[in-house]
Amino acid sequence: MTISLLQTDIAWGDPAVNQMRAEALLRGTAPSDVYVLPEMFSTGFATEPEGIAEADACSLEWMKKMSRELDAAICGSVATEVAGSATKSYCNRFYFVKPDGKYCYYDKRHLFSYGGEHLHYTRGHDRVVVEFRGVRFLLQVCYDLRFPMFSRNGGDCPYDVALYVASWPTSRIKVWNTLLHARAIENQCYVAGVNRIGSDCSCQYSGGTMFIDAYGNTLARCPDDEETSITSNIDIEALHAFRKKFPVFEDADMFHIK
Repeated sequence: MTISLLQTDIAWGDPAVNQMRAEALLRGTAPSDVYVLPEMFSTGFATEPEGIAEADACSLEWMKKMSRELDAAICGSVATEVAGSATKSYCNRFYFVKPDGKYCYYDKRHLFSYGGEHLHYTRGHDRVVVEFRGVRFLLQVCYDLRFPMFSRNGGDCPYDVALYVASWPTSRIKVWNTLLHARAIENQCYVAGVNRIGSDCSCQYSGGTMFIDAYGNTLARCPDDEETSITSNIDIEALHAFRKKFPVFEDADMFHIK
């Protein structure tokens, strides 16, 4: 399987512009089975979603269109107004869209209280693993990276690739680099970390988008501060052979995630 990670700059609060820029990057990237965009790729990271979160699913419809045309899964998170609630409710929703128009989503569990995200968004509860073309993907969003038990592999919900989409600021980029490698090693999985570049009213972002194998090797990394993409192949047979040869999960402490 081939996976492409897209490191984009994001125009604040303008889904149409961001979709156009992302589409140009998608079409200029090597053909892949899966394309991954950053956290809140359509608006920028909005801790206060009122007036900026999408209520009409325009980014989801765009993702469906691109997935169908490219015959690939399109992934990324969107600030979303939840339909059908008596009072307005919002979530940071990570979509995994397949070419047949079907999709799965994960609502961010660990809301960034330091930035006030927990005051405006509803926390997700379920860990989500999506299977696509024989590969199992764990969906994670930004701050989730700091909570290793939530991404613990094995048990009733194993996976092969952990996808972390983020708006992770330059001031804390060393943490991003370190924890992505740790998650790959401790979970014997591939890890894709997709971060934005540019700036908003609060932070500067330098990227650091990378793909890591189960040994902790960086297979590919985007240059800092550059809107670009990287593409890597994953070898599922080799991954399973490594797990069989070095069966870490058999010795692990497993905890139920509520």
